[in-house]
Amino acid sequence: MAKGSAKRRQIVPDSHKALDAMKYEIAAELGLPVGPGRSGAFGAGDTEFAGELGETGAAAYNGKEDYWGYIASRDTGAVGGHITRRLIQQAQQDLFQFMKP
Repeated sequence: MAKGSAKRRQIVPDSHKALDAMKYEIAAELGLPVGPGRSGAFGAGDTEFAGELGETGAAAYNGKEDYWGYIASRDTGAVGGHITRRLIQQAQQDLFQFMKP
């Protein structure tokens, strides 16, 4: 997510950091070689267990944007779709808890 676009539409302060952390967490779950400290497609190593090993994801996020240009559009779209799905699930759970008597 480009930082400039997030600043224009940011409703909740610091939501950019939370969304980026979620983005890297999902990318690790999908086995994509991205995240802070990753060298890209060349020399990225085995990413099969990246999420389990903690190589990428929320814990590794340091506020620095990565280059995703070598990742296929299909894969980046999958990350966005998973983010949307999780955000909707969280909103539904929050709404359910709010409406519970």
